Amino acid sequence: MLIYNSLSRQKEPLKTVEDKKVRMYVCGMTVYDFCHLGHARMLVSFDVVQRWLRVKGYEVNYVRNVTDIDDKIIKKAVATGQSLSQVTSFYTDAMHADEKALGVQAPTHEPRATQHVPGMLQIIQDLEKNGLAYQGDDGDVNFAVRGFEGYGKLSGRSLDDLRAGERIAVSDSKRDPLDFVLWKSAKAEEPEDSKWDSPYGWGRPGWHIECSAMSKALLGLPLDIHGGGPDLKFPHHENEIAQTEGAYGGTLANTWMHCGPLMVDNDKMSKSLGNFRTIRQTIGADESANDSAEYVFNVREAEMLRFFIVRNHYRSAQNFTPDNLFDAQAAVDRLYQTLHNVGYDEVEVDWESCYAAEFAQAMDDDFNSSLAVSVLFDLNTAANREKSKALAGQLRALGGVLGLLQQDPAQYLRSATRYTRHAASQTEQMDEAQINALIEQRVQAKKDKDFARADAIRQSLKEAGVELEDKPGGITQWRRV
Repeated sequence: MLIYNSLSRQKEPLKTVEDKKVRMYVCGMTVYDFCHLGHARMLVSFDVVQRWLRVKGYEVNYVRNVTDIDDKIIKKAVATGQSLSQVTSFYTDAMHADEKALGVQAPTHEPRATQHVPGMLQIIQDLEKNGLAYQGDDGDVNFAVRGFEGYGKLSGRSLDDLRAGERIAVSDSKRDPLDFVLWKSAKAEEPEDSKWDSPYGWGRPGWHIECSAMSKALLGLPLDIHGGGPDLKFPHHENEIAQTEGAYGGTLANTWMHCGPLMVDNDKMSKSLGNFRTIRQTIGADESANDSAEYVFNVREAEMLRFFIVRNHYRSAQNFTPDNLFDAQAAVDRLYQTLHNVGYDEVEVDWESCYAAEFAQAMDDDFNSSLAVSVLFDLNTAANREKSKALAGQLRALGGVLGLLQQDPAQYLRSATRYTRHAASQTEQMDEAQINALIEQRVQAKKDKDFARADAIRQSLKEAGVELEDKPGGITQWRRV
């Protein structure tokens, strides 16, 4: 297997500390709001990674943390009059609901930052002993960036390039503007449950130190794979390297993985631009479900969103537009239509077959799911051409490796979706009861030999995005198109 290492900036063979075991840490969400589409890309991308590693026979210890103490969480708690735990519990439940909708498997461990504060303090004390941490006049404990040789090696930025202190708060109590906070002293106006006692006084951990403590505690050093979104490379991951390696020497992670950015209409997703989209807004049957951690998601749209993400290589930039969503929905619908029309055998993947071998070759080359998806469509064509349940079974089995094509085809194709060009032009789609009522009227019209009315009903359903298929024995099946 070859994996692109963000640190070396080239593809490298997978190296693990222990044979056939992978220790993988991925930075998770800060739980103060609902997950957005950028989170969806990260969740699905690393879900595919861990799935493929398991297919390859690795025992994967996958840790993805939850940041449940942070300035944004405190601000939300104060604004809503809630405790920190009330805020973080609600949005953690919401995150889990989104993961379920997207078919994202749970990590092996999901630590919360608040569970590891003693470990964070231990790292800070070790850094202080090594001359890399100091307490400022304001009570904050900072990391002395210029004391760590090699700072900037992940992001490829020199200290002089970073002088402006991008995304790093500047304080008079810092020796250097680039120094970042390891421990924040408590403020009187902050909630009591956001404060911990420490050798440095009451306070709370900085954001970066949290992942250093959790990854070390649950996986040990070095990690085999450390991953996250593109915006975490600097400063978060750069600072993780400095903290961990500054305290303990050696290497934090052998391989660094970062998924590519997700754009919306070719712009960075931003609330100020009005193009910000949460996962549940995108796949929820009812967008008002934003008021609840749990929601009824649209199964067809949820699979469409997962497919939309998987059909692109995880490192490539991805553009979220209506046309791209329409194309993704139409594409995954074609696969389900084959499973529905041809039928399929319930089988395991035959890795000796030419299709599975090509699929595996793609995935072994830096998890190239884009090329792997193209194999699914080659297999789809063959299954249709040969009317082969065996090939359709292989299609379903290989799709399952990517977390796709596991729904009942008939139920899937009857599910409504907003992401077809036809549906987008409709103010309201027919529900199943309306469709079945019209089908019954058509059956009666045919019995009455009123074929003009039967044809008119078929046409009206077609115009509403419903296609009929008459089967032997007077059975009529339907699907949305």
